[in-house]
Amino acid sequence: MSQDSTTVPETSRKLSGRRRREIVAVLLFSGGPIFESSIPLSVFGIDRQDAGVPRYRLLVCAGEDVPLRTTGGLELTAPYGLEALSRAGTVVVPAWRSITQPPPAAALDALRRAHEEGARIVGLCTGAFVLAAAGLLDGRPATTHWMYAPTLAKRYPSVHVDPRELFVDDGDVLTSAGTAAGIDLCLHIVRTDHGADAAGALARRLVVPPRRSGGQERYLDRSLPEEIGADPLAEVVAWALEHLHEQFDVEALAARAYMSRRTFDRRFRSLTGSAPLQWLITQRVLQAQRLLETSDYSVDEVAGRCGFRSPVALRGHFRRQLGSSPAAYRAAYRARRPQGGPADRPDRPDRLERLERLERADRPDRAEVIEPRTGDHALPLRRPGAPGGPTGHSGHPPHHHHAPHPEPGKPESDAYAPRLPEQAAGRAPGRPTLPGQRERPVG
Repeated sequence: MSQDSTTVPETSRKLSGRRRREIVAVLLFSGGPIFESSIPLSVFGIDRQDAGVPRYRLLVCAGEDVPLRTTGGLELTAPYGLEALSRAGTVVVPAWRSITQPPPAAALDALRRAHEEGARIVGLCTGAFVLAAAGLLDGRPATTHWMYAPTLAKRYPSVHVDPRELFVDDGDVLTSAGTAAGIDLCLHIVRTDHGADAAGALARRLVVPPRRSGGQERYLDRSLPEEIGADPLAEVVAWALEHLHEQFDVEALAARAYMSRRTFDRRFRSLTGSAPLQWLITQRVLQAQRLLETSDYSVDEVAGRCGFRSPVALRGHFRRQLGSSPAAYRAAYRARRPQGGPADRPDRPDRLERLERLERADRPDRAEVIEPRTGDHALPLRRPGAPGGPTGHSGHPPHHHHAPHPEPGKPESDAYAPRLPEQAAGRAPGRPTLPGQRERPVG
């Protein structure tokens, strides 16, 4: 909530009419997700000049005059209100609380005014819905979370929604895909303002890659949008999904729907938010992903089973959508895939092997670890003179300050003796005697 002048000094509320890119206003609404809201605060609100990142001036603004409660129940207090947008050169809308609710009219007016005065407007995740409601995305390319891209395209037909991109930079209006893609867009803004070195230094501080390859395609859901479920086109789309292994084009789908290609394109786009050709290519690439993950088919065979006319076509579309080749994708997927069950543990040596080891241990020319058996427990010991045994690694007696001899009349210390089962049971402690070995004090 914006604080009034009684709690904030009047001098801090006087806003300059001069706009600069380095003055960043973050517009928060009640019910907004805490993660998306924190991204611009972390990127633009922390002084990292020691790392070579030029400083931004951050203005946290309340987009409405109500308590700002996040999705986790945390209540925030914004030191500025909508009036602060008049001095910001960059305005960031992290996210919107619900795509089914209209944003406040006052906030939309403030965004339009800021844009008209030259401010750069940024929408992260569902913040694109706020920008679209303000009319700032009309006739522009934009993106948002892949789950809500069809809804954005259907509700605002003049917006060219591209659900494949991590972010879209259209000059003075920028939008990002869902959640973590907001970090990618904010790093891009720093890179645009101050260069690759500054963005790279900031990425290292945030422990994220400076640039991520690919887009949202790998996360897209291939299920049908809810809007198409009751439409006659649903049958055609379902048929296409079941016959991806066949070679057919959009004209064939239009014919099955008894429509002209132009009518089919318009109807399909209005229902799904995507052009039918792009949708079909995306479904074929998704099918290729599944086969690369779950089968041993060669890339050529995968291309044929996904309806591509040639392996070259598969590789081209696959790289454009996922940023890697089919072979590289398969190798990376299998490297991440969990291995099978835990490896079988080697069985413990049987009794005969233990006896043979005990016999070998009695030879003066051998020094090895032996495991005499007491009851059902194996106790690792070393024969005298062996490395690590009572006489030390060099074979010489150890220094007295490590393990002094017991005083006359006092029992020797068993601090270095292995604990035997009979000790735990309350019986008299004892040490196993190896063949040819005499009892001697430890140390």
